[in-house]
Amino acid sequence: MGVPYISKRSGEQARPERWSRRGVLAALGAVPAAAVLSGCGGSADASAQAGGSDAADTSAKAQKAEITVTPADGTKSAAFTEPVEVAVADGTLASVKVTAGDGGELAGALNEARTKWTSSGNPYSGTTYTVTAEPAGGDTESTTFTTASPSGTFVGYFTPEADSTSGVGMPVSIDFTQAVTDKAAVQKAITVTAEPAVEVVGHWFGDTRLDFRPKTYWAAGTTITLGLRLKDVAGADGVYGTQSKDVTFHIGREQISTVDLATKEMTVVRDGAALATYPVTGGDAEHTTWSGIMVISERFEETRMESSTVGLGDEYDIKDVPHAQRLTTSGTFVHGNYWAAESVFGNSNASHGCIGLRDTKGAGDNSVPGYRFYDSSMLGDVVIVKNSGERTVDAANGLNGWNLSWADWKAGSAL
Repeated sequence: MGVPYISKRSGEQARPERWSRRGVLAALGAVPAAAVLSGCGGSADASAQAGGSDAADTSAKAQKAEITVTPADGTKSAAFTEPVEVAVADGTLASVKVTAGDGGELAGALNEARTKWTSSGNPYSGTTYTVTAEPAGGDTESTTFTTASPSGTFVGYFTPEADSTSGVGMPVSIDFTQAVTDKAAVQKAITVTAEPAVEVVGHWFGDTRLDFRPKTYWAAGTTITLGLRLKDVAGADGVYGTQSKDVTFHIGREQISTVDLATKEMTVVRDGAALATYPVTGGDAEHTTWSGIMVISERFEETRMESSTVGLGDEYDIKDVPHAQRLTTSGTFVHGNYWAAESVFGNSNASHGCIGLRDTKGAGDNSVPGYRFYDSSMLGDVVIVKNSGERTVDAANGLNGWNLSWADWKAGSAL
């Protein structure tokens, strides 16, 4: 066969030339080895380049970083009791971000080899997360998962109220809606700090109440911060907390009142100075008043007091007791009394266990001791009762943990 020859000069077709053996071999692709090594350009070189590109692509695919996320992409009921993990094979991780639906990020860290990222805490329950992982030199990958919701939950109701101001005896008291069996885990998730700083320790009263206090009364002017990190903390088998918040309380001036039922007098001391002395009446021989350190936990300008609520049958039912301040859960109050003769106060103990001050019906007379003491008091003020003929009140009966020594108080901590 032949190939036409094109004249460069005229473009005219010339007659075919004879082909040499070498030319025929070249046309047939049977070029000697030396030609392949010494030639430049042309189709043979292009083919070699194309073959090299395919090999490079195959190698790159073989070396592509493979990322594994736990929980897996698309999981709808992922565990919220285990950390999130991102691992890479055949490469390293440049960055990892785990973001919740509300924009919050789950903190975590890479290992030294940068082949694995682990969250420093567990994800929250009932939350959708997006995991964005970037391998070094590779394309970013994204996955999503949603954690399960707990079948049982609990919350802690705290005293005092947020942003309130209380007296120096007010503990931070938390009542849980479910019995707590893992007390250490729950207590570890709660912090109580004070400014000025002081050691604060928690003490458990049963399975549903945890109180915090310092060794001695708070200093006047203290700011207290309660940190609740109970979200997804297991208080009991299958029962998890739901709260994650910080609450601030304040301590006002110091007021400590001492009731001596031998002399039937109450002495009120404000910031170290005597403020007032009032004649009182306490519990009679059959209804003695608890002794010990008590803290005002509730205040009512007027309230109803009915004997049946404290196990005394139908002995009394007074619908408008003035200026009542609760000292114990069991029903001990310091309150105004308008129904007893004025001569009782300061002379005899004639009540059913409460501490009474002379007062008037309607709670509107600001000249009487009941009104004046109520007006000078606040939640968290300390009332100490002595010489009552009764034993010391139980520390759990009201906010009265001050009756425990510091050693006994610390012994009630789960940490």
